Amino acid sequence: MSIGGAVQKVMTRRGPRRSTRPPARRDSAGPGPGRTAPRTPPHPTELFTERLVLVLSGQKPLHWFARHALHQAYEDLLWLAAERSLGPARPRIHRIGHFEPAPGSYEVFARIAAGPRLHALAFRLVLDDSMRWRCTAVELDGRPPRESAP
Repeated sequence: MSIGGAVQKVMTRRGPRRSTRPPARRDSAGPGPGRTAPRTPPHPTELFTERLVLVLSGQKPLHWFARHALHQAYEDLLWLAAERSLGPARPRIHRIGHFEPAPGSYEVFARIAAGPRLHALAFRLVLDDSMRWRCTAVELDGRPPRESAP
């Protein structure tokens, strides 16, 4: 038997190729390549925690958060960003919790790790008349800025 004869036998094989794989799906109901299930939007407490951490760590400027904060909260955040920032280490959010004292308001707490330190972040969210969440108070490490100023 020569090499050419073996190649000829393989090439002259008749009939459909048999495979152990199941037939491919042909309907459009499957997820298909690159398609994923729709994600639910993040809870407002998670979204605002991430935004506050970005500002307090210096990754975003304070004015980036300005439209989400009301008067005293913006002043508190201004002071916190200048005096008690989370430092140069990239912070990580460890846990977020919240309490809903009334419909349309949240008291939120979060544990933030920045380098070797663990920080406590607390803030209040209120749903305003335009149905947008606004931050009305911010504290970092347990004391509001107004109480710790000399």
